[in-house]
Amino acid sequence: MDRREFMQSATLATVAATSPLLNAADAVTKSQAAIGIQVGAVSFVDEGVEQVLDIFQRDAEVNTLFIATFTYGRGIAGRQVPGQPLPDHGKQLYDTDTFHGGSYTRVDPQYFRNTAFKDFRAPDLGDFDVLQEVLPSARKRGMKTICWFEDVFRNDIPNIAQLQEKQLSGENATTLCFNNPNYRNWLLGIAEDWSRNHDIDGIMWGSERQGAFSNMLGAHAGSPGSPMRVTCFCQYCEAKAKVRGVNPDRAREGFAELARFVEAGRNKQRPVDGYYVTLWRLMLRYPEMLAWEMLWTDSLRETYAAIYAKVKEVKPSLQVGWHIWHTNSFNPIYRAEQDLSAIAPHSDFLKIVIYNNCGGERMANYVENMGHTMYADLPPQEILDFHYRVLDYREKNLAEIPTAGLSSDYVFRETKRVHDGLSGTKTLLWPGIDIDIPTSQGHSRCTPQGVNDAVLAAFRGGADGVLLSRKYSEMRLANLKGAGDAVRTWKSS
Repeated sequence: MDRREFMQSATLATVAATSPLLNAADAVTKSQAAIGIQVGAVSFVDEGVEQVLDIFQRDAEVNTLFIATFTYGRGIAGRQVPGQPLPDHGKQLYDTDTFHGGSYTRVDPQYFRNTAFKDFRAPDLGDFDVLQEVLPSARKRGMKTICWFEDVFRNDIPNIAQLQEKQLSGENATTLCFNNPNYRNWLLGIAEDWSRNHDIDGIMWGSERQGAFSNMLGAHAGSPGSPMRVTCFCQYCEAKAKVRGVNPDRAREGFAELARFVEAGRNKQRPVDGYYVTLWRLMLRYPEMLAWEMLWTDSLRETYAAIYAKVKEVKPSLQVGWHIWHTNSFNPIYRAEQDLSAIAPHSDFLKIVIYNNCGGERMANYVENMGHTMYADLPPQEILDFHYRVLDYREKNLAEIPTAGLSSDYVFRETKRVHDGLSGTKTLLWPGIDIDIPTSQGHSRCTPQGVNDAVLAAFRGGADGVLLSRKYSEMRLANLKGAGDAVRTWKSS
């Protein structure tokens, strides 16, 4: 079955791209719209499968489960992140001492013969198999199930070093390399395993990473770290670069110069010609740096395409899509790399992260990082104003956004931008909606009305559904109900 046939069989029409009114019904009927929620296995263990599904359907109108089937990260699995307030459901305990991560469903060894990464069953919850336990109940309720996994690993897993990226420093990174056959084969193996052995409705994968150029500049909302830790410079990436006509030695030389530029900026050692001009001089002198950035991005896209093809080979009816990192909302370079026309052919749906509540804090952190490198010639507020202009936002000033968050207007604008960018494709848009994603003490917190406004803004921007995020185990029930109230309002309009 080709993509056109898949589209027809799913009875999904092309997304309309014009009116700012509530118009998601132009893309799918309101009864078809995916109302999804991300949930980890521990919630079903702590609260019981039926009780959790009751809450999802009653409070939030959820019809699609995005189960964190594999991860080593706390962002989508485990209980509440330590240091954050516990929600008003589930065990009132942190799982700091017991969380490990891995696969929360059984593993069929035959699909992992061509990779060194074989031992990854999560030990956290004993023999609990989240798909075996949840799928029958979900199916009886008419709820779909998507296996949701992410590109997050740890160093103490057997043989993981054979899959890891190589830093500019020459040391191994914790992250894995898309061009490494061990990792590629593992990704295809786990997708095939789930597709063949479980009665699921789809798969979503996410990689919250970017290439060496953006990472070295600190063009994200996290801790910038050492510029020498950027990736990837392994044998597989260097071989691929040579095939593309890119000289690895020149790339390394350029990044070494860029690392010195970054370190000087963080030490407030202003170049004679300023930061922006000097950075451009480096880029012109070493175009290999941008070629290396694009090599990394193309490798991610090729991974999307490979997973998509494998799943469709096994079961064409399964929906396959991708979680697109929140840096898409801050970094214009990263946004440029998220070319929807290149991603859509291998995507049945996209979860574009549009987390408004935590977005203010994250935007402020991004501005802080870039205020020491690329945009260090500008005062911080002017850096923010520039990004508001080029990203088309209308938000509060830098002093306010950590405590206010970003608005529902941001959700609307980002949804509509992606909606318009996907016009004419088969790809559905399910924005990720922030419900109690952790923020620092004293910063913005979710409210039922804020969640309600964000969900309605997403539908007003043309969303084909919404995905309540990051994970149920950190959500307060009143805020979850705020999402459900918005869905009910939208369905009755």
